[in-house]
Amino acid sequence: MKGPLVDLTAKILGMFAAFALALFLSAGTIAWPAGWAFLALFFGFVVSLSLWLLRNNPDLLAERLTGVGRVDQKAWDKLFFAIALVLFFGWLVLMALDAIRFHWSEMPLWLQIVGALILVGSFWLFSLTFRENSYLSPAVRVQTERGHRVVTTGPYHYVRHPMYAAFVAYVLGAMLLLGSWYGSIVALLLFIAMARRAVLEERTLRTELHGYEAYMAAVRYRLVPYVW
Repeated sequence: MKGPLVDLTAKILGMFAAFALALFLSAGTIAWPAGWAFLALFFGFVVSLSLWLLRNNPDLLAERLTGVGRVDQKAWDKLFFAIALVLFFGWLVLMALDAIRFHWSEMPLWLQIVGALILVGSFWLFSLTFRENSYLSPAVRVQTERGHRVVTTGPYHYVRHPMYAAFVAYVLGAMLLLGSWYGSIVALLLFIAMARRAVLEERTLRTELHGYEAYMAAVRYRLVPYVW
């Protein structure tokens, strides 16, 4: 247990440093309560979820830590992941420049509080998804070595990609909490990218994962019930 815990701690600390640098270097100050609130909420969730996975589903945790870059990850998904990573950190930088360094946006405190609540709501949906799906890889690949099967319970009973639905809520909540209207520009690009990935991922699952086509027929919506 000690080895995986050390690796996990190092990865979380590295991710925290990357987020903090993107936000506070761009803001030009550490005196940004909303920025600290975002980091506290997000990394509080990351730590609690990681510890839960370490205790209850170490195989899924290992997949989350090592899935990206594997030889069976789809080539298009490797490119997507790299572009999405740049886009995501560019989004953090833009929001810091907007809300703090240049003050382009003016967002009322009550709306920032709403953003924090939406952010927490996204963590709840993330948690439900992780608890239900032991094959929740960050990479598009069929995990034959782990006996990959179709998951139809929990949030998967209502939408085919609850993880992406949670990400949409996460992006919206973070944008409001950090007080950046300009962040909506990149947020829209992130939404479009996630939607496109969902479509491409389904093409893989339909052809390579037994039972997925029948699941698609039973659950009609990808992200939002009765919408899409």
